[in-house]
Amino acid sequence: MDIISKLIGEVALPPMLPVRQIFDDTTIADIPAAIRDEFQRNSASLGLRPGMTVAVGVGSRGVAELPVIVRAVIDAIRAQGALPFIVPAMGSHGGATAEGQVKLLAGLGITPESTGCDIRSSMEVDQIGTLPNGLPVFLDRTARQADGIVVINRVKPHTSFSAQLESGLCKMITIGLGKQRGAESCHAMGMGLMGQNVRDMAALSLGSQPVLFGVATVENAYDRVCHIELVPAAQMLTREPELLQMARQRMPRILFNPLDVLIVERMGKEFSGTGMDPNITGRASTAHMRTELQVGKLAVLDLTKKSEGNANGVGLADICTQRLVDKIDYGATYANCITSTVLASARIPVVVGNDRDALRLAIKTSNALDPQALRIVWLTDTLHLETIRVSQGLLPEAQAHPSIQILGDPVMPVFDAQGNLPQG
Repeated sequence: MDIISKLIGEVALPPMLPVRQIFDDTTIADIPAAIRDEFQRNSASLGLRPGMTVAVGVGSRGVAELPVIVRAVIDAIRAQGALPFIVPAMGSHGGATAEGQVKLLAGLGITPESTGCDIRSSMEVDQIGTLPNGLPVFLDRTARQADGIVVINRVKPHTSFSAQLESGLCKMITIGLGKQRGAESCHAMGMGLMGQNVRDMAALSLGSQPVLFGVATVENAYDRVCHIELVPAAQMLTREPELLQMARQRMPRILFNPLDVLIVERMGKEFSGTGMDPNITGRASTAHMRTELQVGKLAVLDLTKKSEGNANGVGLADICTQRLVDKIDYGATYANCITSTVLASARIPVVVGNDRDALRLAIKTSNALDPQALRIVWLTDTLHLETIRVSQGLLPEAQAHPSIQILGDPVMPVFDAQGNLPQG
């Protein structure tokens, strides 16, 4: 890495100051009570009956309050006299193995003990039909053997395409419960047709399989649940696009645009399916997604432990550290990228030896002409955007913005003897 330090040369880091971005903080205080109310309000249309078995699909995304939500849904289903059990609904995640998917759920706090019911994991699927374009449609065999199917998911903008249906209940049915083969089929024609294929495959499943309803959540900009809704199967295709618009309006974002440099301290599957949410970074892996933020250079410094080595999305950065590369499980990463057909997400950026050089290289190659006016934003990750750091060059803009509160004076970044940020 000495050659990289030599090539970077004398690049000074600017002082950074902490600021708070202020967003709508509407939150549901009592999630179990909200879920009980939803079951009572929709009791006539849920299709639950005493003694029926119900497969509850739970995914691998970092859904806020997921253990609480899952337990409340299981309890509410059981209160109707039905017999619920959980099936992992996460496509090819967990290394595309039944054991890996159970492990992923456990890492999210979803276990037989926390939920009060069995978890039945299998990668076996049945083909339930074929779309007019020739794509086969698959559904989890274990779920199909139940009398009813329920899915739980957060509705939010997708990280690789823009459409009426993105991440939510329909995608959970199509790709989550489709397992590896279903995910592969839905992605086969590329991200340009993903929205339509998710819709058409979900419509086929909803029309032919015992899907009862979905439990949808929407989160606010602070990663907290602000809306919970039970959506009967018959309303899913029309209601979910409305929930997506609600989610889009409540998403956090970086309130400075454009940027010369964006620094992300850590990427991870608990923050986004692509480790760093392109809706936040402005860096999409395909041309089929609309983003707003313009960024000169993006550097990512580390990969979280909860990602289990899955660095899907690292390829959206320009620069990363050797520390991050050393943590990559290429099998887990490639399983995501090959299934989605988006290979760019797995590319390795320019690798540097430490955090300090990552920042210096980003600045050197940002094409910014005035060091005093550098526009730099520094994030912990792309899920938590309330408190961030910005360069001194953004101070006048921060002072003038009604939704930004300055929390301290500009200070120089601090690194240890190896040139890395202090850990812990």
